[in-house]
Amino acid sequence: MLIRSRAAAGALAAGAALAFIGIATPPAARAAGGVNCPPGTVWDPYKSICVIKVVAPPSPPGPSPQPTPPPTPGPPGKKPPGKGKEKCVSNATGKTIPCTYGGAWWSPDKQCYVSVAKPQPPKSDPVWGGHTDGTVYQCDLITSRFFFWSQTQPGGPKAPPDPVVLAREAVAAMELRGITIGIVPRDAPGSVGLVGMPQWMWVKNPTANTWGPITKSASAAGYTVTATGKVDRIVWDMGDGQQITCASKGTPYYDAAGKTKSPTCGHDMYTKQGSYRVTATSYWVINWSGIGQSGTIPVTVANSTVIKIGEAQVLTQ
Repeated sequence: MLIRSRAAAGALAAGAALAFIGIATPPAARAAGGVNCPPGTVWDPYKSICVIKVVAPPSPPGPSPQPTPPPTPGPPGKKPPGKGKEKCVSNATGKTIPCTYGGAWWSPDKQCYVSVAKPQPPKSDPVWGGHTDGTVYQCDLITSRFFFWSQTQPGGPKAPPDPVVLAREAVAAMELRGITIGIVPRDAPGSVGLVGMPQWMWVKNPTANTWGPITKSASAAGYTVTATGKVDRIVWDMGDGQQITCASKGTPYYDAAGKTKSPTCGHDMYTKQGSYRVTATSYWVINWSGIGQSGTIPVTVANSTVIKIGEAQVLTQ
């Protein structure tokens, strides 16, 4: 509203006083030319008129929202819950956000940063809900803040699972097995090797879980660890006190090889006739990574078979 004359100004003064009753007003302002502006108005020197000055009503009692960030830190010596290697996600954006901000911590339930309200409002404040114990906390959003009462400290984000535990679960999912043994002489009725003759050993029908590579993953609470494994070597215990280490799958025996030695994985000979238990132990190397960590898990699995060795003169009798 604009006041354009001294008479009109005088008439409006009474109404202005009623409109602003209960609100402290400054003394009337004296403008250039001797015009007295009523209380609640100011002189506009550019338009040569009195202009009503609007005064905002006072804020209601209780905790007043403060500019954010940063949130108020919690009590000295008390760490926010869930502090550590957490992963926090805002439901509003679906993006990963910091789990702590200043002295506040992200609450997945309330979807805001929680901290102790300081100073604590008086017990008469409605935010207490009539309680006399517990604590009033503040919840900070990007553009706003609200307060709430809680008897116990609201929980923060949960720490992620142990990646080593998930890595072992991934290894278990591989269902690693000992190799299917390929060897001459074979473990079969009527198959007998000769003293002084070489033996060939190999991985028969290799598969992902007997030789590799194989990859499996394990997940929990939104976290995933992936593990990949393969056989590093096979140690062949020939049952006669000798152990042969082979880094390859070996070469399958073929009839044309005759009495020659295996080019990749073999045993020179047995010196005595008898039955021998041959054990092939596979040494796996499992590399895993996830949740910001990585490592290696060694695994050994074994399989065995029994072969027979005889003397040439005994076999011809």
